[in-house]
Amino acid sequence: MKVRIIGAGLAGSEAALQCAARGVLVELYEMRPERSTAAHQTDRFGELVCSNSLKSTSENTAPWLLKEEMRRAGSRLLAIAESCAVPAGHALAVDRAAFASAVTEAVESEPLIQVHREEATRIDETDGITIIATGPLTSEALSGEIARLTGSDHLYFYDSISPIVEAESIDMSRVYFAARYDKGTADYINCPFTKEEYERFYEALLSAQAVEAHEWEKLNYFEGCLPIEEIARRGRDTLRFGPMKPVGLADPRTGKPPYAAVQLRQENLRADSYNIVGFQNHLKFGEQARVLRLIPGLENARFLRYGQIHRNTYINAPSLLAESLQMKVHERVFFAGQIAGVEGYVESIAMGLLSGIHACALVAGSTPVPPPRCAAFGSLVHYITHADGRNFQPANITFDLLPELDERVRDRKQRHRLICERALRDFESWWAKNNVGSAANALSA
Repeated sequence: MKVRIIGAGLAGSEAALQCAARGVLVELYEMRPERSTAAHQTDRFGELVCSNSLKSTSENTAPWLLKEEMRRAGSRLLAIAESCAVPAGHALAVDRAAFASAVTEAVESEPLIQVHREEATRIDETDGITIIATGPLTSEALSGEIARLTGSDHLYFYDSISPIVEAESIDMSRVYFAARYDKGTADYINCPFTKEEYERFYEALLSAQAVEAHEWEKLNYFEGCLPIEEIARRGRDTLRFGPMKPVGLADPRTGKPPYAAVQLRQENLRADSYNIVGFQNHLKFGEQARVLRLIPGLENARFLRYGQIHRNTYINAPSLLAESLQMKVHERVFFAGQIAGVEGYVESIAMGLLSGIHACALVAGSTPVPPPRCAAFGSLVHYITHADGRNFQPANITFDLLPELDERVRDRKQRHRLICERALRDFESWWAKNNVGSAANALSA
């Protein structure tokens, strides 16, 4: 039996590679380049359209825990990301072009994966097994088909893209390299603001003209990825406690943190471009150039890409999905990645991995066994399948999603370490007991 996967983004590519590793034939559908999107720039698989960061690698953090479980589960895309890493302090950031090229090569060179470069507009819930991993930019036609399948209107919010500047256009005399609290290597360029410079930037941002919204648009932003102008409207100092937080970024020239700071993160291995961290916005391009050139060091910035807002489609997972990521009423249909209700690159890859191994279990005639609740995998799945469906928003992996320890531990670092140790113990037990890590066992009765 074949597994049909719709979408060759992060989740779909990971799911396809996991199925192929278990000897299952895959038909992978990707509409690009036949049909592109407002955010994608290439036709490569696994293209990162927002940030190039896969979050923290610091031990005993929630993003580290999820990546550690993925590593132990044999995530192909995580291994590719690590091979394409660029300097980013204590975060895993990648050269996005090299990453997408490597993912495409891995998928297209796999003999058990048949790639179809065409738009899938129909889902057959009665025949075969389908994984829907079309991500936040699901086409209008397929969105309508998903609405038919789910029996209700699909939800959406607006996701964001940060601007990218050419490295040579940055005035290095006005900036400095540092990592927050000196964690990891000093890979970030920091643009320091005086109080006067911050006030001037803030006023310019508030007065900047936004892109005109279409009548059909409903600006239902994801709280974890707000446009900077939305953050600014919530108060004069909200930026200084958000993307412009200066805490832990001491300027080596003064020995003190600035009044506010903007961070630039290396975009690729050549270090010829940097993205403005957390500066996604919904402003007209001309207005972006005017306002962002008020950032110290970016007075003459050349923009390789401006910030953008795009629609992010996702289903109401709590009402539709079981913990195996199968639809409750159509067990042959799985959802994976951001469309299933997770937010973030690593989270999307993780859900692709899970959907792939669960689909293989179904092919083998077995019942998929969800990961344990205390694991990062299990906590993400638990959230998207048990959250309040009346006010459901996608989530990143955080310690808030994992269960508390049986005994109260006051020290935060110790508490997080114990939660991670418990999670990895439970994960290892689940992985071994269900033999999901073995390609041979995945297809045996």
